[in-house]
Amino acid sequence: MRKLAYTFKTDTLFKMLFVQYPELLKKLVADLLGISLQSIGQFVIRNPEMPPENLGDKFCRLDINMTVNGQRVDLEVQVCNEGDYPERVMYYWAREFSSALLTGQSYSDLPRTIVISIIDFILFDCKEYDSFFQPLEVRRHTLLSDKMGFHFFELPKLPDDVDENDMLLLWLSLFKAETEEELEKIKEMEVPVMSQAINAYYTITASSEFREKERLRAKARHDEAQALYNARKERDIEIAKKLLKRNRPVDEIVEDTELTYEEVEDLRINICLSKFGKQNV
Repeated sequence: MRKLAYTFKTDTLFKMLFVQYPELLKKLVADLLGISLQSIGQFVIRNPEMPPENLGDKFCRLDINMTVNGQRVDLEVQVCNEGDYPERVMYYWAREFSSALLTGQSYSDLPRTIVISIIDFILFDCKEYDSFFQPLEVRRHTLLSDKMGFHFFELPKLPDDVDENDMLLLWLSLFKAETEEELEKIKEMEVPVMSQAINAYYTITASSEFREKERLRAKARHDEAQALYNARKERDIEIAKKLLKRNRPVDEIVEDTELTYEEVEDLRINICLSKFGKQNV
């Protein structure tokens, strides 16, 4: 199979495609929210920009913030589970919700705020691929407020076979697709909006603008990974030094850290040299 160089989960592609093709975004959001396209009157993308200078920032989020019929909707794609995703989502929601209150407004004027997450990992211990959360009383299940909502769509749980009339599953299958054959399989169903989305995908990925943005984004990801690696290395070196000073065997230190035998042995020799002099090594 021909693996895709970029997928719908690639954050730069996701942001560029749906900002440049807002009608596709509108249809996607309608299906993710489970509402009819015709019911959407107000539809505004509130953060269409993607400044090149921000793409190199490891904290840059390429989500899409929208106003949909007066409610705030934040759509994000997340590939890796870093262990704190529910907390992150609640933080995003709190920031969106609180920032909507203008000076002089009542708390009751705060808009309904929904965070939609399309995630490429399993988050919940259930068979359902779609989950929706709101604040409920734990015994009576009484709804506290409908102004808080979290949608999660877990891509690994999608069924293998998708019906051409199930628009939600078709959209999610686009995001799950990793190969050209998977995209072509969806396109062969001849669902107009899917064909439009796939054609838009090829148009965006062929553009020099996308390639440059993805280059900057990839560099940021690489720099972040390198920084984390260096931080772990420094941590392991400090741990190894402390254990060596306690006369722990080199083999045990190798097991307790990510250092190689040679690296720990070099540390041992350096400690001995500094403490007793070369003749005692």
